[in-house]
Amino acid sequence: MKKIGIIGSGSVGKTLATGFLKYGFEVMIGSRDLLKLAEWKASSGQHGYVGSVEETAHFGEIIVLATKGAAAIDALVLAGEANLSGKIIIDTTNPISDTTPENGVLQFFSELNNALMEQLQRRFSRSRFVKAFNSIGSSLMINPDFAGVKPTMFICGNDQEAKDEVAEICALFGFEAEDMGSAEAARAIEPLCILWCIPGFRENQWKHAFKFLK
Repeated sequence: MKKIGIIGSGSVGKTLATGFLKYGFEVMIGSRDLLKLAEWKASSGQHGYVGSVEETAHFGEIIVLATKGAAAIDALVLAGEANLSGKIIIDTTNPISDTTPENGVLQFFSELNNALMEQLQRRFSRSRFVKAFNSIGSSLMINPDFAGVKPTMFICGNDQEAKDEVAEICALFGFEAEDMGSAEAARAIEPLCILWCIPGFRENQWKHAFKFLK
């Protein structure tokens, strides 16, 4: 199994890290503040590691980008382009602004025709970005229970081999991956975060997922 490097020490990064460990992967989480990861490290067993962002990017054969959207570019710069070259980067980020949601609707700092993942792919052109795990809460990212119904994980990216590999990870984690095409499809996938969060902000309902019927 490929080694997984996770950039980001928040709930998404730690949840996905624990999920990869569950299925036998070696995992390193990278952060500028390793104290944030002390509890996770203590419970991660012999295949869970922590390190700097640069160390993590070098360690991982597949990279998971799990920072805030506004911090994504800076985190990848810190990781080092040489450490990211040729690698799959699972992009979980959303371009959420710091402004207060309006009637439960988040605001983005990106424009509709220029998704955050498109910007990342252009900036780090030698890496293979795949958008995934951005349209569901962290508590539901690993084998969620919806009475036997598998939720849909929408993915996109420019490299088919990378998407196929990420689709296998989605399946392992209990999702049906739906490939929506090239990086431009992130223009539609990223705003699913807004839609997913509305019931949470309005009704404190955070236990739902999307299902693509065809």
